[in-house]
Amino acid sequence: MKILIVEDETAAYESLKDILQEIDPGIQIIKNTESVRQTIDWLNNNDAPDLILMDIHLSDGSSFLIFENIEVEIPIIFTTAYDEYAIDAFKVNSIDYLLKPIKPEELKRAIQKFRKRTKPEMSEYLTRIMHLIPNKRYKEKILVPIKDKLIPIDLQDISCFYTTDKNTKIYLKNGNSFPYIKTLEQILVTLNHHDFYRANKQYIIARDSVKNITIWFDSRLMITLDINVPEKIYVSKNKAADFKSWIVNE
Repeated sequence: MKILIVEDETAAYESLKDILQEIDPGIQIIKNTESVRQTIDWLNNNDAPDLILMDIHLSDGSSFLIFENIEVEIPIIFTTAYDEYAIDAFKVNSIDYLLKPIKPEELKRAIQKFRKRTKPEMSEYLTRIMHLIPNKRYKEKILVPIKDKLIPIDLQDISCFYTTDKNTKIYLKNGNSFPYIKTLEQILVTLNHHDFYRANKQYIIARDSVKNITIWFDSRLMITLDINVPEKIYVSKNKAADFKSWIVNE
């Protein structure tokens, strides 16, 4: 069995790899993709695997964006650290839906479930998967609660979202900033990944706010925005190529 793992956390990927080898040493992990963009590119240019293990929250947006860009005719086991999705619906419309940290016995049951599917059942399942993802319309504004008011902010006016110690702030191009109650993970799934990028654990940045890109000594990228930010923005070596593709809209 050939498996593609879509996962942007190294520790989570290594854990999945170890569990799969325990379940069946004959399982072949043919690739680990870490972003929506990388997954789309890989699926477009390689032979299809037998099964995909797919994290829902990726570095550049929700993995559901993959289905909006290409037709995926491959069975999927979804994984996530968050339970805000309709778990029952996913259990109907996917092979399975596993919450992190992944338990070996749960992944083993999901693999067994996949292997027992007949061809007609798999065909019906794939049809449901493609209907699972509606045509998405992204927000143009967000509402920021300030005391007893709600302030509407245009997304095009935002330079970045920044978080530290579980506190999130929105930084606008005019230099103003506002506290925001949502985490970067919750924010990211509502944004158009063509316009916003998860640079690292602290920042989501807007494409048209990127002023300068510096190649750092360890092959990281240092990003300069059109505003002053509370701390420097670095993109890791592993994400550098993906970021450069994103910034030029490739």
